Amino acid sequence: MLVDCRITNAVRCLPPQNKPVGAEIANCRPFLLEELHGLPRLRVVVALGRIAHDSLLRALGLRLADYPFGHGALHEIGGLTVADSYHCSRYNTQTGRLTEPMFRQVFERVQALAVT
Repeated sequence: MLVDCRITNAVRCLPPQNKPVGAEIANCRPFLLEELHGLPRLRVVVALGRIAHDSLLRALGLRLADYPFGHGALHEIGGLTVADSYHCSRYNTQTGRLTEPMFRQVFERVQALAVT
């Protein structure tokens, strides 16, 4: 069970060609910030994909170059841990870019962080 953890995507709807544009991502960012501020005990955020990772960093006012995206990467940002995973899209799973064991490993690490 995950407690004090937020799993985030960059946008909430499926855009055309499954590729959100910058305006859609920017439009959703204030809602992400509002949710983050509404979780005072939040310790871990799982970013599903590079777009979510980058949007989260931008929402927090951080430089992307300081926290590079990588599947399985963990980034300590103040008292918050950002855990990166490839997005669990059909494209990523059907091509083998993201396998079930890879995805499971990210969440096992996150669970261990969330309970310590």
